Amino acid sequence: MFVADYDPTIEDSYIQHTCVDDEFCILDVLDTAGQEEFSAMREQYMRKGDGFMIVYSVTDPNSFKNVPNFFTQILRVKDRDEYPILLVANKVDLVHLRKISESEGRAMANRLNLPYMETSAKDPPQNIDGAFHEDM
Repeated sequence: MFVADYDPTIEDSYIQHTCVDDEFCILDVLDTAGQEEFSAMREQYMRKGDGFMIVYSVTDPNSFKNVPNFFTQILRVKDRDEYPILLVANKVDLVHLRKISESEGRAMANRLNLPYMETSAKDPPQNIDGAFHEDM
């Protein structure tokens, strides 16, 4: 759901209902803060996660720059060499403000060996359900 007056917080959670391969699924989605001071809190939630989406804004180069850090953190916390992770480029509706190209996003996904998807939460949403289905 698109929230026009989005205020980034430490965390936000919501439930996503979806159907994948004819099976009804309930996803407990946790949106965590990207700030470094909340790293320990993120790790606590990462220990419980069964799959992850690393989401960056195509309008914010800093969020893109942090993708490898989040990727490494997830693998370290899970103590695995690979894990179900999807790289998601968000806010693709803001074409005039876009600073990270699709090719840059795909190159990052290829470098990290992750699936890649572009989304927008603004009405009409683009690929939001697809991102959840891909992550499952």
